[in-house]
Amino acid sequence: MPSNRVLRVRSSVPPLGDGVAALQRELELPGSFPDEVLAAAQAAAAAPRLPDLDRTDLPFVTIDPEGARDLDQALHLDRDADGYVVHYAIADVAAFVSPGDPIDREAHRRGETLYGADAKIPLHPAVLSEDAASLLAGQVRPALLWTLRLAPDGSLREASVERARVRSTRQLAYDEVQALVGTPDEPAWLRLLGEVGRLRQEREAERGGISLALPEQEVDVADGRWSLAFRRQSPVEEWNAQISLLTGFAAAEMMLRAGVGLLRTLPPADPRDVERLRRTAAALGLHWPDDVPHPELIRALDPGRPADAAMLVACTRLLRGSGYTAFDGEAPAQAQHAALAAAYAHATAPLRRLGDRYVGEVCLAICADVPVPDWARRALPALPDELAAAGRRASAYERGLLDLVEAAVLAGRVGERWHGTVVDVRDDVRGTVMIADPAVEARVDAAPGARLPLGEAIEVELVEADPARRTVRFAQTSAIG
Repeated sequence: MPSNRVLRVRSSVPPLGDGVAALQRELELPGSFPDEVLAAAQAAAAAPRLPDLDRTDLPFVTIDPEGARDLDQALHLDRDADGYVVHYAIADVAAFVSPGDPIDREAHRRGETLYGADAKIPLHPAVLSEDAASLLAGQVRPALLWTLRLAPDGSLREASVERARVRSTRQLAYDEVQALVGTPDEPAWLRLLGEVGRLRQEREAERGGISLALPEQEVDVADGRWSLAFRRQSPVEEWNAQISLLTGFAAAEMMLRAGVGLLRTLPPADPRDVERLRRTAAALGLHWPDDVPHPELIRALDPGRPADAAMLVACTRLLRGSGYTAFDGEAPAQAQHAALAAAYAHATAPLRRLGDRYVGEVCLAICADVPVPDWARRALPALPDELAAAGRRASAYERGLLDLVEAAVLAGRVGERWHGTVVDVRDDVRGTVMIADPAVEARVDAAPGARLPLGEAIEVELVEADPARRTVRFAQTSAIG
């Protein structure tokens, strides 16, 4: 299976028409919102439940992909004695949605927002997710305000969350912020984000956490022509992600101490998978000393090198088996997210993920020293299955749309040849090849009598590109050099 199924859209792309509609029917995805849900959302948008606490004095900013409207998080950083204080505002969906109302029931049916090349299927109606509940610049919004105090080395000293009114001062895009780093115009908050982000990355390495630096695939359309390119996350994106992870760690520890909550979990890597990775590394010619744990090896890999890119794809096997664990009364036996080497909870994207709303409510109650609301507690046992089903739909939708876009990009180019890197091999003669331009990962078959060389460059010929079937297939012609 291709390794990097994250698809970002750079421009307004034309509809893929029948292909998207067919995929949505095939996966039985939800369509437009029922009238009663839209009516309830309009009424909720007009009358949000605003908290008494006013923290509009904090100059929050949001950092998201360009053009985003469903803004879940806003941040503010400052120095705090000898350390740091991070204020992280999270959209307060419960200020608009009541337990059991039409919006709530529909959100449980959907589970999460589904993103695709030209078609987004939101968790909540746009009047909420892209307007009244979104942390848009210049607007006073209800939020869950996390206060995270860090030591000089970036470790978490204390955390709390409360409801507050906040106001973002600017909506920024990742590329825009990255361009300011290291310049005379770099704002103080961005310098602090860089400091905290790098410190958190160091703490991740100390814990033995894994960060797979897989490239994303980005779709663009210019003059009616589709294109795909690989892109790596910028440092600003990585630092921003560390703030979200930090909040998720704080939420998890808070819930574990209280004995109630919802975790994002991943079991430890199967020793057989690690041993298989060692054999893969040997086949790729990578030096892996016996005393070096696999997280340390993974952090040293460079996706720009063909052998390393193939190794990164192989390492994704270690991340299989992630899920959600609900508990009430005592901590679960397996509470860790093995890839992050810590207990973790999804807590920072309630506009786009159903479970985050419940994590927020549990943590609010814990910090206020009041009982967890009955409606939240009653929902916990069913949430893991609901969220797992939503995750499977999201993965299938993204995978299907990317297959469709790849086939559309390559349609009409059967017979052309490219140089590519073999990043996965099955049965020696079937595998996955990564092409740089256009940025495609697709099936490749070995030349007659040959074996696919994992991690090596080969020449391939396109033998199939069918948008209707969402299939792309290459055939090896020869090894390079």
